Amino acid sequence: MKWKKTCLIMAIAVMTMSATRPTDAGDISYRYISPDELREKIVSDEPMTILDIQVEEDFSQHHIKGAVPTYAYPVKTAGERARIDDHYAALVADSNPLVIVCPRGGGGARRTYDHLLEKGISEDRLLILEKGQGGWPYEDLLEK
Repeated sequence: MKWKKTCLIMAIAVMTMSATRPTDAGDISYRYISPDELREKIVSDEPMTILDIQVEEDFSQHHIKGAVPTYAYPVKTAGERARIDDHYAALVADSNPLVIVCPRGGGGARRTYDHLLEKGISEDRLLILEKGQGGWPYEDLLEK
């Protein structure tokens, strides 16, 4: 009986800790777009900006047609954020969706999303490509 009580207490403690544990995302609920959805938007020529943060070497090897290169990955330093800021005037010139593409759709994309929010870009414009460039299956829409 004593071990059941101990297990119960431990389970409650673990649940409490995991519920309050900070995450990379903080309070932000990131918005994503699937490769299929992005492909449809590209094919139907919907207005949008595809902001690619891959490093220059990766971008030159493969990127989605029409993507704007920033070479800002991993978006951890002031210098890397400044590479995104170099495109700020063009990003605020319209209200089109803004799709962030990073190597795998993870931390770099979320940091870019956060940075653009801080700079005043409306969250309803921001999307992250699921699985990033590495998960892009459509060879016909790549430039090399």
